[in-house]
Amino acid sequence: MLNNNDNWRTWRKSEMLDSLLAFGGLVLLRDSVEWEGRSLLKALIKKSALCREQVHILGCEVSKEEFHEGFTSDINNCLVYHDLFRDPLNEKMGRPFLGGPLGALTAMCRRTDPGPVTIALDSLSWLLPHLPCTTLHQNLHALSHQNSSPGGSSSVQQVCVLGLLHEELHGPGPLGALSSLAQTEVIVGGTVGQASAYILCRRPQQRPTHQTNWFSILPDFSLDVQEGPPVESQPHPDPHTSLVDPMTHLTFNLRLSKKEREAKDSLTLPFQFSSEKQQALLCPGQGQATSHIFYEPDAYDEDQEDPDDDLDI
Repeated sequence: MLNNNDNWRTWRKSEMLDSLLAFGGLVLLRDSVEWEGRSLLKALIKKSALCREQVHILGCEVSKEEFHEGFTSDINNCLVYHDLFRDPLNEKMGRPFLGGPLGALTAMCRRTDPGPVTIALDSLSWLLPHLPCTTLHQNLHALSHQNSSPGGSSSVQQVCVLGLLHEELHGPGPLGALSSLAQTEVIVGGTVGQASAYILCRRPQQRPTHQTNWFSILPDFSLDVQEGPPVESQPHPDPHTSLVDPMTHLTFNLRLSKKEREAKDSLTLPFQFSSEKQQALLCPGQGQATSHIFYEPDAYDEDQEDPDDDLDI
């Protein structure tokens, strides 16, 4: 019999996986060298297979045998594996398509029976150097939006594309372009040996939502959602490291003392035309020196034309 804590963890596990798969589109899984994302990708594939969905795997980085490790035979029998690891020229998927393997997958999904389809790309980091950037983005958009194609020509109800991306291998340009295509982004990270998934969801005509889930992947690629680490276990700065005061070596003062503020307020700036200055200019007092300006124009200074002639005054 499950206690309340087990019920909570089961509900959180189902909620996390369902939130990533429910809305379809491109789900971008961003991992790093320290925190790998292929295990989370396989957990999502297992969830889709258990829901009796059509699941296509585009395997590029590992062999088919290595990818199938950890799945039961029932799960493996539900997967349609396209092996680009041994067939990088995409010859076994039929005649060449303009969009490469993604174009072949798009055409293949349109010929399948109606129903939701999950497509796992392992990985986008392998596809980026092998396809032109614009071709990859166009085919990713076409692949993940088949259910919303104009004219209703596609029989697919919903397509969810799971794209694994090793973000440390790419610059801000490719990362930003792929991020703009994704309906859901998952950034795999963690601390003190516990993995986390920062999930950013974008829905049409809605504000983006985000949440962080702490989890671990079991050997059978089931998801175990956990509570976050305690605050005291979060990394803290070294107390022996001296903190540098940014105001130490400034060449000016950010604050004024009382006397400095009074002197500043009593000072008349040159561009301020006060009544005292006006009176001194108009009515010079006795003893003040007066000056005169004499100007004798040169011959070329005389202009016979009326400068305001074009104004029609």
